[in-house]
Amino acid sequence: MNVVDSSGWLEYFANGPNAQCFFPPLKDTESLVVPVVAIYEVFTVVLRERGETEALQAAAAMQKATVSDLTTTLALAASKLSLQHTLPMADSIILATAQLHNATIWTQDADFKGIAGVKYFPKKK
Repeated sequence: MNVVDSSGWLEYFANGPNAQCFFPPLKDTESLVVPVVAIYEVFTVVLRERGETEALQAAAAMQKATVSDLTTTLALAASKLSLQHTLPMADSIILATAQLHNATIWTQDADFKGIAGVKYFPKKK
């Protein structure tokens, strides 16, 4: 199982320098889990930068995989991970979601660097 965090989705949608790093998990939608908070983050950025039509298209593409909702149990696990790894809220929810599904996180977000179960790709400019 795989989880692509918000930075990976945004890189993919923008066809950025690291977009190809995220092709393998994004093409395998049967093994892809999407934390609902990632949909929120991606929709917000795409809405701000490209408008509602493209934001809705991005959200629809993300929902082709298995969407993982935020439950109380997941929120509590995320809170513990946030304190353990000094992660912001959204990142801790993404990490908790990945752990719940025994998934690898694919990211270019430096907050995840060095955490077990993470494939980290440094941002290219």
